[in-house]
Amino acid sequence: MIARPLYDIVKKKQKWEWTERQEKAFRELKERFTKKQVLAAPDLDKKMRMEVDILDNVMGDILSMKCKDRRWIPVAYLSKSLNETE
Repeated sequence: MIARPLYDIVKKKQKWEWTERQEKAFRELKERFTKKQVLAAPDLDKKMRMEVDILDNVMGDILSMKCKDRRWIPVAYLSKSLNETE
């Protein structure tokens, strides 16, 4: 997961330390978010679908809507680190 180094430094018992690892993750996310349109505005009259993936205590979700050209366009993302109970 690209954002893992950023999540790691904000944990309660983790000492704040901005290293090259965090800088690389930040730059990669910034590039991906600013390179092209990432999300479309949701249209609640269109068909929606939710995709969920869980691997190694990380959950990722994508909410997409079906457009006129039959392509699925993302309207929302969620990424969450899971604790032991979850």
